[in-house]
Amino acid sequence: MSKEEAAYVGSIDQGTTSTRFIIYDRQARCVASHQVEFTQFYPQAGWVEHDAMEILESVRVCMAKTVDKATAAGHNVDGALKAIGLTNQRETTVVWSKSYGLPLHNAIVWMDVRTSSICRKLEKDLPGGRSHFVETCGLPLSTYFSAVKLLWLIENVDAVKEGVEKGDALFGTIDSWLIWNLTGGVKGGLHVTDVSNASRTMLMNIKTLEWDATTLKTLGIPAAILPKIVSNSEVIGKIAKGWPVTGIRIAGCLGDQHAAMLGQACKIDEAKSTYGTGAFILLNTGDQIVTSKHGLLTTLAYKLGPKAPTNYAVEGSIAIAGAAVQWLRDSLGLISNASEIEELAKKVESTGGVYFVPAFNGLFAPWWRDDARGVCIGITRYTNKSHIARAVLESMCFQVKDVLDSMRKDREENDKNKEAKKEFLLRVDGGATINNLLMQTQADLLGHSVVRPADIETTALGAAYAAGLAVGVWTEEEIFASGEKAKTDTVFHPNQNDEWRKKKVDSWCKAVERSFGLADLSI
Repeated sequence: MSKEEAAYVGSIDQGTTSTRFIIYDRQARCVASHQVEFTQFYPQAGWVEHDAMEILESVRVCMAKTVDKATAAGHNVDGALKAIGLTNQRETTVVWSKSYGLPLHNAIVWMDVRTSSICRKLEKDLPGGRSHFVETCGLPLSTYFSAVKLLWLIENVDAVKEGVEKGDALFGTIDSWLIWNLTGGVKGGLHVTDVSNASRTMLMNIKTLEWDATTLKTLGIPAAILPKIVSNSEVIGKIAKGWPVTGIRIAGCLGDQHAAMLGQACKIDEAKSTYGTGAFILLNTGDQIVTSKHGLLTTLAYKLGPKAPTNYAVEGSIAIAGAAVQWLRDSLGLISNASEIEELAKKVESTGGVYFVPAFNGLFAPWWRDDARGVCIGITRYTNKSHIARAVLESMCFQVKDVLDSMRKDREENDKNKEAKKEFLLRVDGGATINNLLMQTQADLLGHSVVRPADIETTALGAAYAAGLAVGVWTEEEIFASGEKAKTDTVFHPNQNDEWRKKKVDSWCKAVERSFGLADLSI
């Protein structure tokens, strides 16, 4: 493709609480975007659902508004929009009718814990218990992953059970649901997923990158309801009539955390942490599949084409990060806008001994305790809302440190080259990283620097990169060339000493332990 030719790439970023559509130019600069929040449903304690039709409509609105904004700003995207990439909240599970095109139940969101009883039964019945599927898929048995959510839907929702039995049901994560609808729905929609999203279901073999027949048989899941698995960067299909960008190629698809890795251009031994509803830290391990002994997950990083090599990663998934700030806003009313938390927290020099563990739906990595629930301890008459706000921010940083400590241990134990570096460059992204106090606290607790890029929305950028790569807008070398980008990075250096750090971490660990066993596991 000629460098002089006008070229734009679109990115659908479908997250846990909102949807965005962004258009980038050839220099990977955002020229227009639009964002829409959608409804969160909490039918019972620990349950979280989304309306898949509302999500679909949010994509439509964001596309139309963004194209209008780009045109108004003087960007003639008509005819110059070369491709669209898609990135999505992972593990969130949808089952729909292929004949009617409607969901058979609300989507069950990744953080939902209604499947805890299914997980405990499988742990009891299967050899190896919680680790039964780790060798195949890299994941432990957990409420987190899509397979157990699908089992719950089949067992508890008559419409889903009947749809599966009659061959009318299709299963997918949000990427599959969107692509099927974008490419025609009941009129020939493509039922696909990508390797990164598939790697989060517990059903894909991470070595062969295919659905694992033995796992499907063990769980009683029919292969006919599963989507086709494709790479992260290839032309999947074209957007059908009736959408604001009809005829444009969908050429990239990645789960949100994998997209952020690509957007951050993470190479081998580089880690990124995305701070959104949850927080997710991935370390690129190249072609090496690292099995964690310290509470982390083995997953895909990315595969940039059907014949491209597969990059793997170890991951630490944190269920609640920015969602705790939303809780302060929506449930407690301590702030009226999420951005206010920084100023509120800065009114005090410390948390005053308060520690907050946001185990609203249990704890993910590295603890993996679905029986944990949120606690706020160390409260005295001196405590005020600023101390609590600062403790909420610190809770994100403590959880990220827990994960990075585990990554370091795993890498040291697995790395054949004992001289290899064990301190990982940590790149950060996501909406919460605009909070300078949060980033400085993260550097202080880690004891090493944290790097924030000028464009913190690297999830959407990663999806655009994958799509642009597939159609020739960018080369892989251009995507991973980080020299120019580094000039605009903001680096946060630690200001605290090891003694302060150790005391804080010891108290945090005590607080985490006190969150265990507080859940009502009858749900």
